[in-house]
Amino acid sequence: MTSSTIASALDSAARDVFDDLVAWRHHLHSHPELSNREHHTAEFIVERLRDAGIDEIRSGIAGTGVVAILRGGGDSGSGGKRLAALRADIDALPVKETSGVDFASTVVDKDYPGGPFPVAHACGHDCHTATVLAAAHVLASVRDRLPGDVMFIFQPAEEGAPVGESGGAQAMVDDNAFTDHTPTMVFGMHVVPLPIGMVGVHVGNQYAASCMIKISVEGKQVHGSTPWMGIDPYPVAAEIISGSAQIYRQVPANDAITVSFGHVDDVGRFNIIGQTVTLWGTIRCLDGADMTAVQDKLRRLAENTAAAYGASATVEYLQDVPPVVNTPEWVNRIRPVIDDVIGKERVVDVPGALGYDDVSVFVRDFGGAYFTYGVQDAQVSGKGLTPTPGGRGLASNHSPDFYADDDSLLDYLRIFVHVAYAHLAESS
Repeated sequence: MTSSTIASALDSAARDVFDDLVAWRHHLHSHPELSNREHHTAEFIVERLRDAGIDEIRSGIAGTGVVAILRGGGDSGSGGKRLAALRADIDALPVKETSGVDFASTVVDKDYPGGPFPVAHACGHDCHTATVLAAAHVLASVRDRLPGDVMFIFQPAEEGAPVGESGGAQAMVDDNAFTDHTPTMVFGMHVVPLPIGMVGVHVGNQYAASCMIKISVEGKQVHGSTPWMGIDPYPVAAEIISGSAQIYRQVPANDAITVSFGHVDDVGRFNIIGQTVTLWGTIRCLDGADMTAVQDKLRRLAENTAAAYGASATVEYLQDVPPVVNTPEWVNRIRPVIDDVIGKERVVDVPGALGYDDVSVFVRDFGGAYFTYGVQDAQVSGKGLTPTPGGRGLASNHSPDFYADDDSLLDYLRIFVHVAYAHLAESS
């Protein structure tokens, strides 16, 4: 079969399954589940994979992860059989959705640690999951012509497992998800507020290294009317937060880093100065080599600030995630495929970002690349990225208003299946 013939077959199958993709996406969007609690989502994934006739399906990996194998029947040539892996993350966020779509989530998780929380797919993982499911159906329809095998990875807890639980990409590796079948490439794309159908490519660190911060400030509990008789941990916590904003000045100006705090726990009351205040936050370093130095600086700031107030501070760094690194070799292999599928004019260079995605573990261990894909009413001009006049506006990932255009997902699907096939065909 010629390359043009298989391309036509893939595109035709993508069009055939597209209505299902949209329906699946709407279902997942309406039934979001938080990290490590994606039980219904995993069941739904397994059912759709069975419908496609996928050869091997493993569920319950690292809790709620699913890995499936489609065996190709085509000639793999003298280069040996490859295993192209397509990855989707499946968890949602503790966000109250205000997107206005008629399939918006109204889910509330009453049992999640720290909850209850409203739950929404405010980062587009419903798009990722539905599209990789559709890719399984498309590739299964041409299985006899695949010169290799395809793996479909549905990963839980990309947004981070609850403290005290393991989860995510590394947990899938540790749970032997890839012991029997080792990918020769992992590919994925994150939906983002770029113009509809635009692919963003970055050579180098696409996303940052990340860790979670936990700083426990210990004082001495006392009545609010007599603060001099105790040690108030709140001024210490405030100074740590304020001081952390200056850490960026202690690293080279061209090294993008950020230290942010997003949650505070205490054990006080309106008239009781509690003994402990706990700060939760994140460090992001576009260059992973900066992480140790930034962690050391924050630890020193916290401990010395606490000591100055007669308190103490314990600093912990949790859930380390390496940066997503797109090597020149892999970009040069994958980008031309996408150019052919949607046109070079829609594939653009983008800067690295301080977001994180633990697909980095898979790309690091097995090779591959991770790009971004536009799903919103946006345009790029001399003013940068701006909303399309008369459109739905721009809404960032993790925003309550985040939305993704359904029609954009057809080309998103086409890219996935063409990249998978191209990787397999390289060896034939």
